[in-house]
Amino acid sequence: MEVVICSDEHEIARLAADRVVADVEGANRPILGVATGSSPLKLYAELASRVEAGDVDFSHGEAFALDEYVGLPPEHPQSYRHTIMRTVAQPLGFEGSRVHVPNGYTADLQGEAEKYDAAIVDRGGVDVQILGIGSNGHIGFNEPMSSLGSRTRVKTLTQQTREDNARFFDSIDEVPTHCVTQGLGTIMDAKAIVLVAQGAHKADAVAGMVEGPVTASCPGSILQLHPRVFVAVDEAAASKLQHAAYFRHAAATPLDPGV
Repeated sequence: MEVVICSDEHEIARLAADRVVADVEGANRPILGVATGSSPLKLYAELASRVEAGDVDFSHGEAFALDEYVGLPPEHPQSYRHTIMRTVAQPLGFEGSRVHVPNGYTADLQGEAEKYDAAIVDRGGVDVQILGIGSNGHIGFNEPMSSLGSRTRVKTLTQQTREDNARFFDSIDEVPTHCVTQGLGTIMDAKAIVLVAQGAHKADAVAGMVEGPVTASCPGSILQLHPRVFVAVDEAAASKLQHAAYFRHAAATPLDPGV
């Protein structure tokens, strides 16, 4: 796991975009895994500017969302399909038919989850998965005590997650109680992972993910077992890392390509 501590959200976006572009380089049909929430918004804006500049092209690629609320119709303004189309697909130039979001508005939720997992495999897997992390350590909507080998499935949201997401709704009573989410095992199948986090409220989760034991109590800690993970965080989110000095030293000491 490569951890870079950044001065602000703009540096996070720039460095994370560098890594995403590098990870899809050479792919005729880049497959991007996309997260919602506020954490990756600056990253998506930076990627959009690079699309506009001609530095990267997603027009022939596909995108797979991490998750979707159960019970919200796709056209609902807080559904993740609606959010992904507005914040990711349109700015990055993905064709609408190439953007995939789990269907949380169906009677057969488990069947939908299984089809979603199969669709990712059918496309050859995700080239780079973009992630944020919840204040309780969740990635996707894999709440604490999720199986570390889980696949796409229905999950019950914790009260903490519903409270964190209530800012997007008129009241917490409108926040759904369930979701369809890629599992931790599904996420770990991605060829590369780029995770961004900002703010002191993410400090405990970031420390647990990077330095804690690999445990279902902090679902993000499973990323320690992935061979290609890039983590970009600001000073506040990094404030509880015990080895922050080493991460800064490593970032400031690049390998000489001549070695």
